[in-house]
Amino acid sequence: MAEPIEVHFWPTPNGHKITIALEEMGLAYRIVPVNIGKGEQFQPGFLAISPNNRMPAIVDPDGPGGKPISVFESGAILQYLGRKSGKFYGADERNRVEVEEWLFWQMAGLGPMSGQANHFRNYAPTIVADQRQVAYGVIRYTNEVHRLYGVLNKRLEGRDYVAGDYSIADMAIWPWIFGPRAGVVTAGEFPHLEAWQGRVAARDGVVRALAAAEDLRRNAAPLQGPGADAEAARRILFNQRAR
Repeated sequence: MAEPIEVHFWPTPNGHKITIALEEMGLAYRIVPVNIGKGEQFQPGFLAISPNNRMPAIVDPDGPGGKPISVFESGAILQYLGRKSGKFYGADERNRVEVEEWLFWQMAGLGPMSGQANHFRNYAPTIVADQRQVAYGVIRYTNEVHRLYGVLNKRLEGRDYVAGDYSIADMAIWPWIFGPRAGVVTAGEFPHLEAWQGRVAARDGVVRALAAAEDLRRNAAPLQGPGADAEAARRILFNQRAR
């Protein structure tokens, strides 16, 4: 039996993508926690497999030619796992193009814009020299996330999944919809998106992946605690510069 794939993981939308894919594909894996609030993403061992100091990353002991391989960047990991398993990556080249279009739509648009909206809404300082700049950030990124939800809603009209059959594109997009909605009120406004969100949430592989993440969250030290702990986590997570 092949050794399990190591998943260097923390329970964030990008992390959830990978554990969902592994559960859905039936690939054996084990979670290696990377507590981003404690700065574990900057440790030399992790940087050796993820030079951008961002999780997730994987190490597959049974890589190409039977030799280990490490992969960083969640989109690249999903593509690798789709090729490895032969599942959820399109039935033919035409369908694969669709899958990749929507995978990269998430990577280039929905993920970054949701992250910025969440940052300005929840983490931007409340006391700054010019509050108008913070307000502008909130409005700018919340509106862009709203626009992207509209794009996704239109795409899902008459479709169960974004690229026909369930695929790695759905696995990439769903955690960003499942999590905090970046201030976008969706009740009744995006019915096709909402129906798709429920369909994906009910899948057994998704349920198992979220349960594994919850176990990790429950057993780990808090990402951001009160007082000095919260401030230390903020310094680690934000305003990073080249090292």
